[in-house]
Amino acid sequence: MKDISYLISAICFIYGLKMLSHPKTARNGNITASIGMLIAIVATVYTGTDLDLKMIAIAMIIGSIIGAFFAIKVEMTQMPQLVAIFNGFGGGASALVASSEFLGSESLVNPSFDPSLILIISVSLSVLIGTLTLTGSFIAFGKLQGLISTKPITFPGQQLFNGVLALFIIVASYMIPNYGINSLYTIIILAGLLGIFLVIPIGGADMPVVISLLNSYSGIAAAMTGFVLVSNNPSAGNALIICGSLVGASGMILTQIMCKGMNRSLSNVIFGAVGGEIESGSNDGKQVNIKSYSTEEAAMIFDAAEKIIVVPGYGLAVAQAQHAIREVAEFLEDKGKNVLYAIHPVAGRMPGHMNVLLAEANIPYEQLKDLDEINPEFEDCDVAIVLGANDVVNPAARSDKSSPIYGMPILNVDKARTVIINKRTMNTGFAGVQNELFGYDNSIMVFGDAKDMLIKLLSDLKEL
Repeated sequence: MKDISYLISAICFIYGLKMLSHPKTARNGNITASIGMLIAIVATVYTGTDLDLKMIAIAMIIGSIIGAFFAIKVEMTQMPQLVAIFNGFGGGASALVASSEFLGSESLVNPSFDPSLILIISVSLSVLIGTLTLTGSFIAFGKLQGLISTKPITFPGQQLFNGVLALFIIVASYMIPNYGINSLYTIIILAGLLGIFLVIPIGGADMPVVISLLNSYSGIAAAMTGFVLVSNNPSAGNALIICGSLVGASGMILTQIMCKGMNRSLSNVIFGAVGGEIESGSNDGKQVNIKSYSTEEAAMIFDAAEKIIVVPGYGLAVAQAQHAIREVAEFLEDKGKNVLYAIHPVAGRMPGHMNVLLAEANIPYEQLKDLDEINPEFEDCDVAIVLGANDVVNPAARSDKSSPIYGMPILNVDKARTVIINKRTMNTGFAGVQNELFGYDNSIMVFGDAKDMLIKLLSDLKEL
């Protein structure tokens, strides 16, 4: 019965992940995978021995209350921070389970206990990757939350220092058969430091990639924990290996997609410290001549347009303006205009941020177009409205070799007949460079909070 339960759980994990590949089925996919995990937990508790069911119940109640609280209270703009914390907790849980399983074995009872090479490697990797994920994720949370500078934090010899930490971790792993718990403590401390020093030199512009990478790490840590468990509990271990492998592989694939969307290699993201020298960026220190328009003037431009492309960015998320842009789009569509949405893979602060945001406002999935699909549409577009996006629409990525975003695929909004840009201020984006699009002849600025601006724009449109 237990084996069948774990098999059903594995099928739920695989099928749920498959459903996550499309927005229409993503919610059901999440539910399916959650059911699979619930089955695995129930099977483990029901068939387990020497388990304190009272403590397990208390832990589940506390965890459920905390989870429900954050699910209700956390705003969409804070979702990347929440995902970062979840990644960290997942990695930390894997490290704790692997450590507990190993230390609860004969290693503390029988001095002559000689763990196998597979067990040593599995425990070491689980503790290393899990602890690294825990501390690295909280650094990512701090950067996203503004508690830590979003600029790369570097010091001379940093990579050499990280290399020395990694070398000491390997030595500590080798010494596990002789020193047991002391070696594990050493790995935990060094891995925690390594997680911190791997993430602090990464700039805020690269945080979406870091989040997906840490998500992959948490899955790998879980898979390694499965190898630790498999000798004493094969069914549970195999289920964890399957679950962790799926998370690890999907997270790594997503990381590669994000890197491709930025035209960067993963090594460049991790070691490049992009954003550290803002002064070298495009147009820094140069005066950009902008044209500021009112919502009344912008409404007249929309009224004359036939094809409109909406480009959402983090500013839209901050203002919680997804419902407002849907109302504006529906009004324009009722007047016979064609409205599309351009989604850049690294817009926002986490993978899929804009997709989730717009789906929350019940915007049809068919109107959401990815980078390759939407870029040809800009050439015959009457109006492109940019709502809080910055780096992903900066033409400097195509032409300015001195810019830190040079080579990054961007949305070609500058090719539209008119570009209406909404920003609260003239502050730069996460990459720390000025956007030369703001000074283009076909670009106009409408300053203000995105939600307030769109509400006023809709009112002006209705008065025409």
